[in-house]
Amino acid sequence: MDRTDRYRLIVRRTIEEYASYKPSNGQIDPEIVIDPERDHYEVMHIGWDGPRRVHGSIVHLDIRDGKVWVQYDGTSRPIAEALVEAGIPREDIVLGFHPAEIRHHTDYAVG
Repeated sequence: MDRTDRYRLIVRRTIEEYASYKPSNGQIDPEIVIDPERDHYEVMHIGWDGPRRVHGSIVHLDIRDGKVWVQYDGTSRPIAEALVEAGIPREDIVLGFHPAEIRHHTDYAVG
């Protein structure tokens, strides 16, 4: 298995784990969105919290140019750390939600 295929497997398992956590308030369901052709992976929360409609991304990951891009992380347990624990090196994880000019201040890849 090559590196990108291994990353796909790790990302998919991590996304599935994060989607298994149901919010404690409201009638909100986690939903997994996976586009394997474009290497796009997302966990959405969809439902109602009282009178308020909930529909939005909780986690958004992409695999681009051999690196895992964390495009959005709205979790209390940083998904980048979970990816490192699962075997993806920090130098292959890009925190895409940070502007490019400050990524070099993180312990992760810049792009």
